[in-house]
Amino acid sequence: MRKKLAAHAPGVLVCLVIALAATFISEHYGGPQLLYALLIGLAFHFLSRDPQAAPGINFCGRTVLRVGVALLGARITFAQVAALGVQTAVLMVLAVLLTILLGVLLARWLGSTREQGLLTGSAVAICGASAALAVSSVLPQTRENERFTLLAVVGVTVLSTTAMVVYPFALNLIGLVPVQAGIVLGGSIHDVAQVVAAGMMLGPQAGDVATLVKLFRVMLLMPVVLVIAVLYRHHPAVKTPDTEVPLVPGFLLAFVVLVMLASVGTITPAVAQVAGDASRWMLVTAIAAAGVKTSFEDLLKLGWKPVAMLLGETVFIVLFVVLGVLLLRLGAA
Repeated sequence: MRKKLAAHAPGVLVCLVIALAATFISEHYGGPQLLYALLIGLAFHFLSRDPQAAPGINFCGRTVLRVGVALLGARITFAQVAALGVQTAVLMVLAVLLTILLGVLLARWLGSTREQGLLTGSAVAICGASAALAVSSVLPQTRENERFTLLAVVGVTVLSTTAMVVYPFALNLIGLVPVQAGIVLGGSIHDVAQVVAAGMMLGPQAGDVATLVKLFRVMLLMPVVLVIAVLYRHHPAVKTPDTEVPLVPGFLLAFVVLVMLASVGTITPAVAQVAGDASRWMLVTAIAAAGVKTSFEDLLKLGWKPVAMLLGETVFIVLFVVLGVLLLRLGAA
């Protein structure tokens, strides 16, 4: 155990320092924390070849990532889901499923792989960079998929930040009331932090609704990743000859258990806040590790197709949710 800790320490410390630097820049100068971690990590790509640092970097990019995703469950309760109402919940489920399907179709039309379509579709449909990393962890662990994951994280973070600024003004122009605007923001912006910020621009009511809708989308991460994990369970790049991949990955089980504990009140709001903060730190650390493992040259090799896929999926989900909200408003009138 002590030898394993010693072997992982250099790489883990590298990723933690990058995460701290990204957090400092984000808190003092603004901008997306995850994107800063990724870009700083890319600058330290040479460390991925260092035999002392590599084990810890790989540990952060896989194990720390999975723990971070699991901790997201502590923020979600079944009561929150029920408070949305059946119509809103159905609208969100349809938006998520159709966006992922669109991702697969766009990948086919553009000559990309199905894995890339699932990755971009899930990132846009559910919760941005967190979803991209979670889905990537159960896809075939190929060099190309690793590069694509990094580009997807960059793209979805930039688009989410752009949406945070643009969407509130656009929703004001079309005359949506705060509750309806909150549904659109929570149902279409990729990252949780940007959803909260965009919602608060339209007032506390819109902010609360947007956050609740977003958490429901985050809850859908578990079944989506589970289905993808089952589909790729027997892929040779997912498992080794000596290792059988479990039917349900452990971090997804932990996610479900935490949702249940939060629902029955075992996890208090204060503990949920701590778990949420820990999850964010772990995801930033995992992004830093992913950045260290990837070079700019690798990203440039992917070309324009991932950008087109992410942009198409982003436009689709916001138009679909806006149309759904307008139809619900007409039905209630």
